Amino acid sequence: MTELSIRNVEDADLPSVLEMVRALAAHHGDAAQISLTELERDCLGAVPWLRVLVAVRGADILGYAALCPLAQMQFGVRGMDMHHLFVCADARGQGVGRALIDASIALTKLLGCRYMTVGTHPDNSEAAMVYQAAGFDSLPPPGPRFRIKI
Repeated sequence: MTELSIRNVEDADLPSVLEMVRALAAHHGDAAQISLTELERDCLGAVPWLRVLVAVRGADILGYAALCPLAQMQFGVRGMDMHHLFVCADARGQGVGRALIDASIALTKLLGCRYMTVGTHPDNSEAAMVYQAAGFDSLPPPGPRFRIKI
């Protein structure tokens, strides 16, 4: 079997990643609305919004992790949020998710961040166990948050 590798997303990977984004959204009862052009802008554009890692075995992309920067400006602290973690159904249980988590932590450290966060659906106890096994601590729910559409 070909060895698993984790690397930064490349332009040729984007159609596969887009399909995985759609699958993750569908899993959560959402309909993904992102286009290939928007994905390219956010991952590889002039000002990339996301850091995306892909898990690759041979020519197959088995999963991805999408990371978003965070900050605690008053403390001069950088952080990273694992916005998405997805592994294709036929690759689950083979260490792909854990490899993406480990690579995400390594990249987060490399970028000078002092913490990484990840969220799950409250009913997703399996994901919670995976993150706790990777060394994440449970956090209390955040206080009130607000949003305005612009």
